[in-house]
Amino acid sequence: MPVSTEITGYAVSFLVYLHSLSGDERYLDAALRAARFLTRTAWDPERQVMPFEIEPATRAYFFDCGIIARGLLSAWRATKDEEFLSVAIAVGNSMMRDFASDEGDFHPVLALPRKTPEPRDAARWSRSAGCYQLKAAMAWWELFEATGENCFREPYKKVLEYALATHGQFLAAPPEQIMDRLHAFCYFFEGLLPFAHEPRYAQALSASRLVHAFLRRLTPEFARSDVYAQLLRARLFANWAGAVPLDRDAADEEAAALAKFQAEDGGYWFGRKSGELMPYINPVSAAFAGQALELWENRQQVTRHVLI
Repeated sequence: MPVSTEITGYAVSFLVYLHSLSGDERYLDAALRAARFLTRTAWDPERQVMPFEIEPATRAYFFDCGIIARGLLSAWRATKDEEFLSVAIAVGNSMMRDFASDEGDFHPVLALPRKTPEPRDAARWSRSAGCYQLKAAMAWWELFEATGENCFREPYKKVLEYALATHGQFLAAPPEQIMDRLHAFCYFFEGLLPFAHEPRYAQALSASRLVHAFLRRLTPEFARSDVYAQLLRARLFANWAGAVPLDRDAADEEAAALAKFQAEDGGYWFGRKSGELMPYINPVSAAFAGQALELWENRQQVTRHVLI
């Protein structure tokens, strides 16, 4: 199967986080190997683009680029190696330059090598512009924090306002699509965190009650471990930001449900359908689950930069 640059970016963030918890140099070594794969193999310096997969590199995704830039920033914060910051900046510039649409939003997918926008599909959230893109746009805000360059500040604010205006329609979908959309909707919560202290954005985070209600209703038929993990993390970070007081009963329920997805080897099963575990472990949902339960069990406030 082709290598996923997005999942590699997530892995960098998670491995750096594990190193920060344990001090085990094996985690940092693995994180840096993955980060250098992104900077030296995956990144196309000639076309200035980060492909979705390599061999063949046929598409680039706005969302994936944001996750990759954040992964490289996590490696840079851990090492101060300018190689990681330099490519993170280049990826952020590509997001601004190549994905901007004439309508004022950002195209979700480009066809390579010409960087032409692929047709959007309203029935598929990953093929549409939407509030979930705010997590990817958070890379711009973190680039602004890292560099002080205002060029990264404004595009994040632009996606922030777009997401705030449109998030109310995101879950208006057929019932069979709701669980998958809850996963993407939680990306919206995560992307709000840089401004969670401001009342109008804090109010949007209170939609965690809606996600919890959907989870309760849908879980007997289909549940994803990553949705439980993302919702639990969002609650914790929103509480630490002073945005939404922690609903301890709901959080405890979500943590208990999430723990039941853990496999004997330590990973986390992707989901459960009709009461039966789905027989595979997704590296991203496993990372989300591991971080969510670590944060919940330790209850020690951390910076939003560690969010995977």
